[in-house]
Amino acid sequence: MAASRIASLAAMAAVAAASTTTYSYADSPSYRFNPFAQSPNPPPPSPQSESQTSNPEPKPEVEDSKGGFDPEALERGAKALRNINSSPYSKQVFELMRKQEQVRLTELAAEKAHQEAIQAQLDIEKQQKLAEDQRNLIQQQSQAKAQLLRYEDELARKRMQTDHEAQRQHNAELARMQEESLIRKEQARRATEEQIQAQQRQTEKERAEIERETIRVKAMAEAEGRAHEAKLTEDHNRRMLIERVNGEREKWLAAINTTFSHVEGGVRMLLTDRSKLVMTIGGVTALAAGVYTTREGARVMWGYVNRILGQPSLIRESSMAKFPWSGIVTHGMKRISNLGTSASVENKHKFGNIVLHPSLQRRIEHIARATANTKSHQAPFRNMLFYGPPGTGKTLVAKEIARKSGLDYAMMTGGDVAPLGAQAVTKIHEIFDWSKKSKRGLLLFIDEADAFLCERNSTHMSEAQRSALNALLFRTGDQSRDVVLVLATNRPGDLDSAITDRIDDVIEFPLPQEEERFKLLKLYLHKYLYVEDDKKQSTWNSLFTKKTQKIVVKDLSDDVIREAAVKTEGFSGREIAKLIASVQAAVYGRPDCTLDSQLFMEIVDYKVSEHHQRIELANAGTQLA
Repeated sequence: MAASRIASLAAMAAVAAASTTTYSYADSPSYRFNPFAQSPNPPPPSPQSESQTSNPEPKPEVEDSKGGFDPEALERGAKALRNINSSPYSKQVFELMRKQEQVRLTELAAEKAHQEAIQAQLDIEKQQKLAEDQRNLIQQQSQAKAQLLRYEDELARKRMQTDHEAQRQHNAELARMQEESLIRKEQARRATEEQIQAQQRQTEKERAEIERETIRVKAMAEAEGRAHEAKLTEDHNRRMLIERVNGEREKWLAAINTTFSHVEGGVRMLLTDRSKLVMTIGGVTALAAGVYTTREGARVMWGYVNRILGQPSLIRESSMAKFPWSGIVTHGMKRISNLGTSASVENKHKFGNIVLHPSLQRRIEHIARATANTKSHQAPFRNMLFYGPPGTGKTLVAKEIARKSGLDYAMMTGGDVAPLGAQAVTKIHEIFDWSKKSKRGLLLFIDEADAFLCERNSTHMSEAQRSALNALLFRTGDQSRDVVLVLATNRPGDLDSAITDRIDDVIEFPLPQEEERFKLLKLYLHKYLYVEDDKKQSTWNSLFTKKTQKIVVKDLSDDVIREAAVKTEGFSGREIAKLIASVQAAVYGRPDCTLDSQLFMEIVDYKVSEHHQRIELANAGTQLA
């Protein structure tokens, strides 16, 4: 009750103060402090006043423009003050009013701080906008400057292009004039050579006719003389032959009789003398034992030497000598045999007898140079994977990379690992231990790598193959400075994921295109059909090589070879080599050993039909499987 009473009194005082107080600032001249202008809690209305206030009549508000004085409000305030003073809760009311005034002042201070914060925010936004405008201006200036620089650069580039185009046209005109001059000189030289050759052919023809006539006359005279001499010496030869046969027969009969008499005497002596018989049997036994012991000991020693110093049995071909110092004689013979050959033949083709697509050849040359530089800088080698159809040159490219990078090479096939069984692991380790003997580094080429490096979860893989794969993974876990591992396969998808993780460079060898097939046909034609001309270039080869019948090539132009290259679409390099070998066999089947375009195209058509038939059979077998 006390709390409610205090609250009602405070409300009356507040209402009275609100009705009489005119708010103004402290610096205003009309400011008046009137804390008790209205009773904070008016007395409870009587029933009569309630009836009167139920329909209140609006009273006009009195505004004092002079000082804001309201006597009624003052009267109400005095009445409210008397009520408060007479109330026992006057102190609490004044305390509450003081707290309300403090709250109001606090609210005014907060509102003022809020207005100051808003003004500060407006100032910050204004500064940000100014900074943004300045940044945009700077950006526009930089864009205009960059555009101006680009325009100047474009003008300079256009001027340079114009100068280059003029220079290129000038160079092209000079080249054309030089080419025309060379063509005229070449035509004159060819005409002179043809005239000289025609005269030489005429002279050789006349000389051959004279020699042929001389040989015919000489042969007829010699034949007549031999026939006459044969008639005179026939009887004498017959008598000499009969006497010689009789003498030889008597001589052989005497030798046989003497031999049997000596053998008979020796056997009779052994049978009669017991001590000599025992010594003879002991000597023969000792000799047999010595021969057997020597043979087995030599076999054991050879196996031990071969295991320590020899080449591993899995290596099929290698540039390293099989035993130390065993390659000196072979290397010397190669040097002697190459003295008569021209040194420009090797430089003419960057990769010798290998024809590849230009992009693939550039990549192989880059790998060869990188491998050579890696070896010279003692850096770790990179492993490679060659994949593609059979006969596309993977093995030849591996040899060329080893040769051009200055490495030794060794070749093995994955099909040799499976038959070894449990010994495969030992053989794999022997290969890597043997590779450390190379002072130049070794390129290890594994053909048909999928034969033992297939996926380890395959059901067809034996435990020995899995162990061999693990051994290879162990030896190739880190990058090596001794061995370059090159894998070749027709089915790269069958390789184990750990093997592919060891690979640094993956190179595809596709089937040769038309231009490559044209070059391969010319290469193998030169190799198989023009071999006589190559042999004439080497003096040493002509001394030790037996001459064969020369193949005569007629009307086999580049257009015919180009047509064959178009027809042999889908052929690999090995198939093209077999095609030219078939052409060579067909030429040797002719009596005159002559090759013309008709025979060449017949063999090409036959081989093309055989190629398509082989593909159909392979597809049929795949469908049946």
